[in-house]
Amino acid sequence: MSAVFVWPTRVYYEDTDASGVVYHARDLHFFERARSEWLRARGCNHQQLAERFGAAFTVASLEIRYRQPARLDDLLEVTVAIAQQGRASLLFEQGLQRPGEPQNLLATALVKVACVDTSSFKPRTFPAGWLEP
Repeated sequence: MSAVFVWPTRVYYEDTDASGVVYHARDLHFFERARSEWLRARGCNHQQLAERFGAAFTVASLEIRYRQPARLDDLLEVTVAIAQQGRASLLFEQGLQRPGEPQNLLATALVKVACVDTSSFKPRTFPAGWLEP
């Protein structure tokens, strides 16, 4: 597994249901944003990936395990790590937790992302060197 990237965020009113608990589908937003920030921290963003390399990411599969609820105004950390790398895919392990509480994960996700050509949306190998730290 690769080094763990950590992205801080906060739970806003718009993220919650009527009981003040994060609505389950909002975790997808947290995980997606953290992967985007992981990419940005590596010196590239989605638009640059498309413009410079003609490549884009698409989610091929997603598995989420909900453990504990996050609540309105909670400060959270979303973690991103590459668990497995293929020629045209990455398997990310992601976690959602309150800072300083890695033992109390709120949710975990396994996200398989495929690299596709921006014009055909057919799978393609990752551009050479794009994943270098």
